[in-house]
Amino acid sequence: MEHSVGGPLGTLIAGLGMGAFYAALIWINMLLGMFLTPLFLIPLTWVQDAINARKQSA
Repeated sequence: MEHSVGGPLGTLIAGLGMGAFYAALIWINMLLGMFLTPLFLIPLTWVQDAINARKQSA
């Protein structure tokens, strides 16, 4: 006898699994945005400060 989880129960299980996957995907993307953004913004401010210092000295 073949056992498979199909029908309404299988649909619910698959839906819960996909919902958990997408929730984790959104969570990791939010964390990446929060932690990687300063790594690009801070050096950018150093470059802007250097450009402004050159303009002020000229």
